[in-house]
Amino acid sequence: MASLKDMRNRIASVKATRKITKAMQMVAAAKLRRAQEAALAARPYAQRMAGVLANVGASVANRSGAPALLVGTGKDEVHLLVVMTAERGLCGGFNSNIARLARQDAGRLVGSGKSVKFLVVGRKGADALRREWGRNILERIDLKGVRQLGLANGQAIANRILALFQAGEFDVCTLYFSEFKSVIAQKPTGLQLIPVQSPDAVAPAKPQATYEYEPGEEELLQPLIERNIATQIFRGLLENAASEQGARMSAMDNATRNAGDMINKLTIRYNRQRQANITKELIEIISGAEAL
Repeated sequence: MASLKDMRNRIASVKATRKITKAMQMVAAAKLRRAQEAALAARPYAQRMAGVLANVGASVANRSGAPALLVGTGKDEVHLLVVMTAERGLCGGFNSNIARLARQDAGRLVGSGKSVKFLVVGRKGADALRREWGRNILERIDLKGVRQLGLANGQAIANRILALFQAGEFDVCTLYFSEFKSVIAQKPTGLQLIPVQSPDAVAPAKPQATYEYEPGEEELLQPLIERNIATQIFRGLLENAASEQGARMSAMDNATRNAGDMINKLTIRYNRQRQANITKELIEIISGAEAL
């Protein structure tokens, strides 16, 4: 049985841990508000961008000479999985849930005879995938030094993906991130970037207006697709940022509560053992006095 000194040290250690988890919970709560506002503000633009692209692409997809980014390379043998996770841990199952979805899809693709490659954004995603898919990871993009996410960060990742596509490294590209629902709910999501999803999968199920574009649709389509890829990646980064803070806030709240419960149990054990030691000493003193 542990001594009273050991139990006092254990209680002090757990109390110090509770202070840290409580502070991390408060920091995450402060960051969550800004991250949530940014993610919610980006959604309408990203959705409208996808809708416009679907509208323009619908009339061009069947024409000869349509951009490969829109219609694909004509095959789907090689898949690029862009997995976006956090640079830090202590956020519950946020990172593992995204990596699990990517691993499941990768296993399904390989099982059907396809090849997979990974482009990982964030250290935790690379750590989760390295053991099983380490040879398939092309590159890890580090955003640890980025204090505030901007469209330039999404554009840099998009440029890397476009360079790989132009080099013939893959046929289909899918983006994995966590969509923010609430503080306690984040949904791992896979979004196909290349080729562009069909209008039925992107556009809302309601009658669409007819638009005329100037200049022509073919001239607009290529830069619009590239812009859409950067936009969707930027949206994924913002969704991830909000989801990470929400998951960390919940995880640290649970850790703080668990630390409090542990302190109460340890305190009860300490008091019982201390009382037992006092009782034992009193019995020895009384027994010694009676012996005299």
